[in-house]
Amino acid sequence: MSASRVSQILFSRVLQATRKPQHLVTPVIRYYACQTGNYESIKTEIVGEKKNVGLITLNRPKALNALCDQLIKEIIHALEHFNTDSSIGAIVITGSEKAFAAGADIKEMKDKSFAENLKSNFIDSWHDVSKSKKPLIAAVNGYALGGGNELMMMCDIVYAGDKAKFGQPEIAIGTIPGAGGTQKLPRFIGKSKAMEMVLTGNMITAEEAERSGLVSKIFPPDKVVGEAVKLGEKIASHSQLVVSLAKEAVNAAYETTLQQGLEYEQKLFNSTFSLADRKEGMTAFLEKRPPKFTNE
Repeated sequence: MSASRVSQILFSRVLQATRKPQHLVTPVIRYYACQTGNYESIKTEIVGEKKNVGLITLNRPKALNALCDQLIKEIIHALEHFNTDSSIGAIVITGSEKAFAAGADIKEMKDKSFAENLKSNFIDSWHDVSKSKKPLIAAVNGYALGGGNELMMMCDIVYAGDKAKFGQPEIAIGTIPGAGGTQKLPRFIGKSKAMEMVLTGNMITAEEAERSGLVSKIFPPDKVVGEAVKLGEKIASHSQLVVSLAKEAVNAAYETTLQQGLEYEQKLFNSTFSLADRKEGMTAFLEKRPPKFTNE
């Protein structure tokens, strides 16, 4: 069976698993859910030895974590909460061992019209995920397909299980990627590989993803989340202000020319000299002691 046919079958399974209509909860309930981890489509935790890493787990197992409107809204809301929590230095997004997310919710999209999409600015809010000031780490097991692969690419670093599969199989259901797949994939893995994935719907393995630069590291499936949390703890040990500037500088490399990027980097570098954390970091280095950052 071809990879594109497997992708088509997976989309079909998601469609079958999402027959029941989804209902958005009110903002008040969603705020309460953020404090208790009692979302409908995700789970949230604060993890790590120092409780400084936010963990968001996609939780629609029967739908292989298909990305419905409610789930995306909950992710964005949880990110907003973690971004305003000064104790959190990094955020991990993960799914299940079977699927990170096997695509967007086809049931939710099937009957939409062009005019309706234009009026509602359909899926535009998905890009709010990548606006997180704090670093996002994707811990991927199983399938990251379609919108799932796009959600993963909105994160800053990707750790994957060795059985993970990645793809943009929208072509198999008569459409194209709409949340960054055709734009980010070529930037990450090159035009030829991206074209092959988008035009055929074929999936790639974790090993292929690592070789092409889509994935940073590969681990056994049961180790992925733990390793991602460790990475988050390492990032959280640094100044949150400086981490935010470093993330902003790297992201600028995908948005500007090299010369513009170099100039922007230098401005951000010079701006760190206004920070108490920059002075503390250099002083601690010279005094041969661990720095005590205050995020100031």
